[in-house]
Amino acid sequence: MLLRVRVTLPDRPGTLGQVARTMGVSGADIVQVVVLERLGGRAVDDFTVVWPGAARVERLLAGLAAIPGVRVDGVWRAIGAPTTSGQDAELLAQVAANPADGVATLVDAVPGLLAADWAVAAVVPVDWASRTGAAGEATIGYASWRAPVPPPLPEVTPLRARAISTPGGAHVAVAPFGRAGLVLVAARECVGTPAAAAFHATEVDRLAQLVRAAAVILGDRLDLVGAAPLAANP
Repeated sequence: MLLRVRVTLPDRPGTLGQVARTMGVSGADIVQVVVLERLGGRAVDDFTVVWPGAARVERLLAGLAAIPGVRVDGVWRAIGAPTTSGQDAELLAQVAANPADGVATLVDAVPGLLAADWAVAAVVPVDWASRTGAAGEATIGYASWRAPVPPPLPEVTPLRARAISTPGGAHVAVAPFGRAGLVLVAARECVGTPAAAAFHATEVDRLAQLVRAAAVILGDRLDLVGAAPLAANP
């Protein structure tokens, strides 16, 4: 199975090599490394690895913990093959080619792009600023195939791109379309130990860029998303 492993490590020569060797010895086959952040002598890296299903992840965690200065921020299952920003343009091309299904195409693709469990396009009431508990009144315009019914939405107002960790143990990334109260919500469920990492700022930025670009492409079609409830993708 594919796992995403987020590691904070000292940003100095040799440390990344130690982490990679430890993963290999533990049984992980690294297929992708993405640097999320380099700041103040520290780096945050996401490793996507092929992990033998019968092996215990605790062996990997113990090996990484033994490297001085290394911290594991999360380990969780990834959906599909690892992707990079190169797929973003292809996704937007698909949205433009079939705008009638543009929101559904975007929502279905986001979990794979961001190693999330599910995603939804939620519609927040236009007068959310004058209400309390507006997120609880949001309707679902479209849900990806793994989304629970009903999806547990956090308080997404005010509508701005950000990461949220909910009391129920989920990590959420929120990005508004800037039209019709429509907002895209992606979630990672934190089940078991180790658990998924929170959405990093670079992941939130990527989601926000995709949503803004899709909004430009779809234009008035976004007004139709909340007009009639759509069933979750089976």
